[in-house]
Amino acid sequence: MMKAIIIEDESVAAQALQSLVQELNPEMEIVTVLQTIEESVEWFEENGMPDLVFMDIHLADGSSFAIFEKVEITCPIIFTTAYDEYALKAFEVNSIDYLLKPINKADLERALNKFKSLTSGPNKASLEGLLAQMGSLKKKYKTCFLLPERDKLIPLAVSNIAYIYIDTKTVKAIAMDGHTYYLNQTLDDIMAQLDPELFFRANRQFIISRNAVKDMSIWFGNKLAVNLTVPVPEKIIVSKARVGEFKTWFAE
Repeated sequence: MMKAIIIEDESVAAQALQSLVQELNPEMEIVTVLQTIEESVEWFEENGMPDLVFMDIHLADGSSFAIFEKVEITCPIIFTTAYDEYALKAFEVNSIDYLLKPINKADLERALNKFKSLTSGPNKASLEGLLAQMGSLKKKYKTCFLLPERDKLIPLAVSNIAYIYIDTKTVKAIAMDGHTYYLNQTLDDIMAQLDPELFFRANRQFIISRNAVKDMSIWFGNKLAVNLTVPVPEKIIVSKARVGEFKTWFAE
């Protein structure tokens, strides 16, 4: 029996998808339903690779593309989303199809038939080669932001960014010299463009640069307070659950 997982933060949508999958392909077992990026990363770290993943692009704690920055997923993926603007980005990873919500039976059946075709007979070797090729591609990360300012475009080199944070719904990038720049993207979208070896999402409010970290202080409840080489508007706190991840990132 083939095994699949569903990554979807809306329980009704997950149940509807699971019912459709079981109706169209009774031989496919949905082994688990995951709701967040953190939960998904933990599952992949602790379990073997399934045969197929159904993955919603928008999760409660951010874009599911962040999962690929933390774990290697080598099986095929069928993405689901209410927006079609992410189609091209979806196919940068192991996507074999892309379904718009609400998912209808005909579209899901088409996607499952495509999956069956690619995983059986002479096409299986082609799929394995495709996934291997995708896995070998080195993602290119942003090296510069061009920021509009009156009648000009101001370049901000990524290497010059100390941290990025949300201040009353406004996203600001603070340079190494303390200068403030304004970005018109969400932290999730910005983080997806930055090299995760150089930048860390400390919490919902801050993205910090490795090059700007001065030291760390033990904080209440086994949390960490990260001190930077530039002034910050408030303490940058890494939760107890992510302290290990932060230490691993910084020590690499």
